[in-house]
Amino acid sequence: MADTGEIRKIIHVDMDAFYASVEQRDNPELRGKPVAVGGSSKRGVVAAASYEARAFGVRSAMPSVTALRQCPDLIFVKPRFEAYKAVSRHIREIFARHTDVIQPLSLDEAYLDVTHDKQGIGSAVKIAKAIRAAIREETGLTASAGVSYNKFIAKLASDQNKPDGMCVILPEQGPEFVASLPVRRFHGVGPRTAEKMAKLGVHTGADLAQKDEIWLSQHFGSWGAYLFHAARGIDNRPVNANAVRKSIGAESTYFEDKRSEDELREALDDIVEIVWDRIDRNQAQGKTLVLKARYSDFRTVTRSRTVGHILSDRSAIATLGHALLDQILPVEMGVRLLGLTLSGLVDQGEIATAPAMQGQFTFDHVEK
Repeated sequence: MADTGEIRKIIHVDMDAFYASVEQRDNPELRGKPVAVGGSSKRGVVAAASYEARAFGVRSAMPSVTALRQCPDLIFVKPRFEAYKAVSRHIREIFARHTDVIQPLSLDEAYLDVTHDKQGIGSAVKIAKAIRAAIREETGLTASAGVSYNKFIAKLASDQNKPDGMCVILPEQGPEFVASLPVRRFHGVGPRTAEKMAKLGVHTGADLAQKDEIWLSQHFGSWGAYLFHAARGIDNRPVNANAVRKSIGAESTYFEDKRSEDELREALDDIVEIVWDRIDRNQAQGKTLVLKARYSDFRTVTRSRTVGHILSDRSAIATLGHALLDQILPVEMGVRLLGLTLSGLVDQGEIATAPAMQGQFTFDHVEK
């Protein structure tokens, strides 16, 4: 519910395999074929994969060599971020025909509050259909949409019928919908948290809803309140058209622990590539870099450094990232997760101070 007691009408629009779909649209020879956007070199990383590639298990943030093993016919294309940005601007123009309350999360997804829509349509479902139809007609691409009464459920719903689908969850359906989902679908629940929940006997939203807020806070700290409300389909966050990102980063969890210095430096180089691509396409600038490492026993360490100048190029990010890695070498034991984040972001000369509603980008959030 909104603060006024009015039920919000929220749409979460998520483009389908955005980068890869743009490449297939612009090059007919790629249509219907497994396509990966990224570099095919030994140290390359998949930035996005077409649905044909995903059928072979190819995923965003996967090392290119692994992707090729899983799909030998995979076609790599170099990313064209200017093209993706141009399409993204067009899509946001389509959104703006219906509302000014738009909160972009990335180039390919956004929340829209259409409680009071510009055209007086009055129905969030009709607006979502109109937006998806306009995107298809004007860009030649498809989008999926989730329509609901809050952001948490709208985002879950947009992923429900992908690709090129829509899911509507009414207020009276929210708790039941959430109860039916595995907790891994909850935004922010990564592999480690899901593993911890499983050990506690929590596998679904229904299991989570059986726990009171005190129990959740005991096991998950300050995050317990979020889980308590999410399990009941409650999310009072407004769509924030003025949200400012506070950080941009990437992290990867490995099937086999990294132990040697060479392995860790190569893994970090892969992450630098992903982080820089995100920094570049979001035109972000920052002064603080944070390295995160999680050992095989799940202990997590971080190292950070703030510099007196903007970290505005790839080499600076890479150099500082490796300097931070030096601080934990040699590692005590195998490393199962490595991450790098640029924070203290600067926006038009000012340090960003508005709430970062969308949080940090991680590999889990690259592209749907």
